Amino acid sequence: MLNEIKNIQETADLLYNEQQVEAALDKMAKQINELLADLNPLILCVINGGIVVAGKLITRLTIPLTLDAINATRYQNNTLGGNVEWLLKPKTPIKNRNLLIIDDILDEGLTLLAIKDYCLEQGAASVYSAVLLDKNLGRVKPVSVDFIGLEVENRYLFGYGMDYKGYLRNAPGIYACKE
Repeated sequence: MLNEIKNIQETADLLYNEQQVEAALDKMAKQINELLADLNPLILCVINGGIVVAGKLITRLTIPLTLDAINATRYQNNTLGGNVEWLLKPKTPIKNRNLLIIDDILDEGLTLLAIKDYCLEQGAASVYSAVLLDKNLGRVKPVSVDFIGLEVENRYLFGYGMDYKGYLRNAPGIYACKE
């Protein structure tokens, strides 16, 4: 497995370097600080992918906020998505709260849609979402995102929270696997 990971890492294309990603996070934080300034949001970090993005983003936020986590996945360390599986729901009450869901990427949008629907079913006052990357699939997605860092082509990506078979989330940039 480690040889496969090394090979993927060595042959991948760098789409965005660390400085470009950090600049996108700065831009997102500015937009969030302006729009959610008076809403006292509950931040829901979508784990595992959203950990890096949420960690880097919340340190840039100057607004009052609370933090919790949610884990709904379609990948289970695979490269193809399946059905949404709920692994963790927030402990903080959602009812009447303004939420900001932070995740790494908007791919097909099915996981984020399921999370948004869950939050609304729990009585959230409003649900905003932020993703570092929006993958261009060439079609309309079932959910829209309020804050987007960067656009990416439709390739298998890793870095800044996104993984390849559970590895490479810690890569300091956005990389695409060779086709």
